[in-house]
Amino acid sequence: MTYLSLPLQLALWAALLIPLELLAKTTGEDIYNEVLQSTPIYDDPILDSYIQKLGAEIIAQSEMAGEKFTFTLLDSPDLNAFATRDNYVYVNRGLLNYVSNEAQLVSVLAHEVGHITKKHVTGQEGKATGAQILSTIAAVLSGSGEVYEAGMAYANSIIRGHGRRNELEADEAGAEYMAKLGYAPSEMISMLSIMKDYEMLQKDRAKAKGASKQTYHGIFASHPRNDSRLRTVVSKAQRLQSSESRSDGAEKYRQLTEGLIWGENFLAKEKKPERYSDMTLRVRLDYPEGWTQTNDATKHSSVGEPESKDAKLSLTPIARTTQSPEEYLYNFLKVSKLEQGREISPAGLKGFSGILPGTDNQPDQRIAVIYYKLNAFVFSGEVDKQEQFAATDKLFTESLKTFRPISRREIEGQKPKTIHYVKATNATTFDGLGKALNLSPTDIDDLRIINGHYPSGEPRAGDWIKIFKQ
Repeated sequence: MTYLSLPLQLALWAALLIPLELLAKTTGEDIYNEVLQSTPIYDDPILDSYIQKLGAEIIAQSEMAGEKFTFTLLDSPDLNAFATRDNYVYVNRGLLNYVSNEAQLVSVLAHEVGHITKKHVTGQEGKATGAQILSTIAAVLSGSGEVYEAGMAYANSIIRGHGRRNELEADEAGAEYMAKLGYAPSEMISMLSIMKDYEMLQKDRAKAKGASKQTYHGIFASHPRNDSRLRTVVSKAQRLQSSESRSDGAEKYRQLTEGLIWGENFLAKEKKPERYSDMTLRVRLDYPEGWTQTNDATKHSSVGEPESKDAKLSLTPIARTTQSPEEYLYNFLKVSKLEQGREISPAGLKGFSGILPGTDNQPDQRIAVIYYKLNAFVFSGEVDKQEQFAATDKLFTESLKTFRPISRREIEGQKPKTIHYVKATNATTFDGLGKALNLSPTDIDDLRIINGHYPSGEPRAGDWIKIFKQ
């Protein structure tokens, strides 16, 4: 059969529920490359080095000591960590917001290493983990929540068969690695309890919106603190406790995560080299990949060109009128009749676009106008030679689709919310913190979760409390 690219394999698999065995040729490196296409690495060398160090210590205590593992910190706000074939372990930045100390982070890393050492991520035993991961990637590639839900439904059908056993095996292995390193295995229960509280909160929020929500470690019917199987696993691991015990590493963890991004990192998403952004007019446009731009801040105009300089797409704002975009082109700008003229609506804005036929000496041009607030943004896509036009015009039209206002959320994202630590006093309450930080009731619930006090409870005087603020 014809070999399909990985993105197409993933999208087809998730949409059609193709058995995971058909992706047997997919390597851990393939998945790594796909993950990084959708989610960048979090840019914090010190924190990354910290995770690499902890990961190496865990592997040294495992059955796969000496083998190569790849640990990656992703710039995703979601509370999640996962492992894939070929010894790849991923940790989302968002998970670190919920971790309170080094021991809890080690419990997550050790659990994911356990999935690998117990061979849950390859072959038949790896179906559940692989299904969850690949359905998530496929959803990103397709932009479809329905694809994600379909893939998760398939994953959950497998979980009912093998998931509980696999998770407990990974917990058992992880708890053993923790004990051998000198950490208290009970910190694994504390971490899973936070995850379970988060899962319950997310499901309640999703239910209120008429949706469903799948989350990390969602296979446990009972709360981890009350799960007898998990407590048995942890108790068994405690017998392997190293004579040189370690502290929970809370102080070091606080130091390393002070200033950690909370929520969406819009600043990181704005680093596309092909993106033109005008913060005064509050609009942006993505030129074709690899194109460079020349901007005139005074005129608020921009021109994008490929390296060959044989094509260009220009943008110029002009005061608009009360006419429709089509009338504006013909009556105000005096553009000759366009071929294939049609209305366009990038980001819901009003616009019109068409092809201006060329002459013997002038190739065809793509002409467009898009209205936003008091301006008409006029576009002209040009090529040097007529034979280039058909292929390059596809790039022009794709770029036009990316034109949109810069939202307040994105503008605020230039200074994303970050995590900070404060010491509680006798008067500190979460509602009081919420009021001081101008937080919504939803934010206050998040504040309770990340401090291990959901759904109720208050900090004690002297406790270190995590807050997030801009």
